[in-house]
Amino acid sequence: MSKLFSELKINNVVFRNRIGMSPMCQYVSVDGVATDWHLVHLGARAVGGAGLVMAECTAVSPTGRISNGCAGMWNEAQAEKAALIVSFVKSYGAVAGIQISHSGRKGSAATALEGGNHIADEDGGWTPVGPTSDRFDPTEQRLWREPHALTVPEIHAIQDEFVAAAQRACSAGYDLLEVHCAHGYLLHSFLTPLVNTRSDAYGGSPEGRARFLLETVEKVRAVWPAERVLSVRLSVDDFAPDGLTVEDMGQIGGWLRERGVDILDCSAGGAVPEARGAINGRTPEQPDMAGDVRRSTQLPTMAVGAITDPHQAEQIIAGGKADIVLLGREMMRSPHWPFAAAKTLGIDARHVLAEQYGAFVGG
Repeated sequence: MSKLFSELKINNVVFRNRIGMSPMCQYVSVDGVATDWHLVHLGARAVGGAGLVMAECTAVSPTGRISNGCAGMWNEAQAEKAALIVSFVKSYGAVAGIQISHSGRKGSAATALEGGNHIADEDGGWTPVGPTSDRFDPTEQRLWREPHALTVPEIHAIQDEFVAAAQRACSAGYDLLEVHCAHGYLLHSFLTPLVNTRSDAYGGSPEGRARFLLETVEKVRAVWPAERVLSVRLSVDDFAPDGLTVEDMGQIGGWLRERGVDILDCSAGGAVPEARGAINGRTPEQPDMAGDVRRSTQLPTMAVGAITDPHQAEQIIAGGKADIVLLGREMMRSPHWPFAAAKTLGIDARHVLAEQYGAFVGG
């Protein structure tokens, strides 16, 4: 029997299989409000048989966006549009998830379609923020803007924005909420010693650097229903000398478990420009890293990173490396990847696709 197509239950949330679509920025939101593109993009993966469909990185405030085209969850118009999409996704059997985030010193950027570089205020940009005023790219060739170093009251205000976004996501009907602490965005920039050189309570020791993340998670868990799933996405290896490693995740994951986190989404890299080359070369290592984190934290994990083949995905789940595999680019290439995977693994695929398709092409 396939482990990839077995059910998974976390709290009161049941995933029909272990296949998920990873959150992927689409850059077509208008003032943070999703568009019909999102309905088709997310809905197609639910129709295609995914057990989990994750909405893209969704900002907790206007200046928490990466770009002006990014999704948001800071007002009711955004939550109302999201609710329509969530309803469709869930009606076709998938768990609807959302990732909430603050871009930190990587914010005020052009979209990836436009090159992804920082933009100036006069072009619609804003002052990014971080643990210090150090630029992401000190060579000023890309992501060159100097961030504002957050004060403690400003940190607390951003935590409140995460809480408010979680409450709106709850009202929109999401069953899984993920706090983004990876890829060099705000929470990750505080967690990693590569960026956080503060000397106050939010820097210094591992406990100090983790304080922003842990307090945020604790406050979010307090408003996120116990029966639903709370996830944290981590860069479990910074892919740069003196950065965070998989070995550090045992302690960090333990702190997150104590605060009610149900599953860890294990990605890597992104904190500093030096990691770019390693990301390209080491992405296939990430599922193994998810397995290491799963063993050290005793928490379920989601694995990402160059997962394209059904047998590979089956082995990740069956081998105990992860509880869910997340596919990004491969889901872009093939919205019905779960259906194709079922056929490859010799599973009756009729009920993987929505019945409007499965009745004709399944079996």
